[in-house]
Amino acid sequence: MREAKNILELDELGMIDWMGFIFYPKSPRYVREKPSYLPVNCKRIGVFVNAESQEVLRKVDEFQLDGIQLHGEETPDYCTFLKTEHPTIFLIKAFSINRSNNLQNKLNVLGDTPFSMTKAYEGVCDYFLFDTATKGYGGSGKQFDWNILKRYQGTTPFLLSGGINPDSAGACSLFHHEQCIGIDLNSGFEDAPAVKNVQSIQQFILQLND
Repeated sequence: MREAKNILELDELGMIDWMGFIFYPKSPRYVREKPSYLPVNCKRIGVFVNAESQEVLRKVDEFQLDGIQLHGEETPDYCTFLKTEHPTIFLIKAFSINRSNNLQNKLNVLGDTPFSMTKAYEGVCDYFLFDTATKGYGGSGKQFDWNILKRYQGTTPFLLSGGINPDSAGACSLFHHEQCIGIDLNSGFEDAPAVKNVQSIQQFILQLND
């Protein structure tokens, strides 16, 4: 999110739990300056990619962030440092799953199973986010095979992401995993980068809750 009016409209829906602000300069949704309105009903999540830890902490204070979402090669030690400096925030670590149903992270692979590399972040991060792999960073707007998530046996709750759009309500309703605590809505609900279609989000959530 980036536009004050759009932020206000979604915040007032009363249907959104968390709202993301991207602080990655190469993203088309990059937040260059603080919007004149920030959500009061939704928790504020800052999204970063390989940012210097001090820059992350500055944004936490400037935007009064409730959580941090990490999409780069951030290590468990990096995550631990952020939690130590700001104990009240929660951390979300994103992992990408490619079309071959293998977990990708530009860290080294810690074993043979698709979810082995998440083990190093257990007890360090509060949530994981599983998304579709791309050549760069961020979402692809495409869905991976959610069946691979049946093999996830970690104790850290996760968010479902990747290619979710207004036509995905049925598939999301059918997806069940004891550790799945929410879904991530982004490009599939946009009129333009960082401009969400409030009506389509509202209709999607109503369908999801039917």
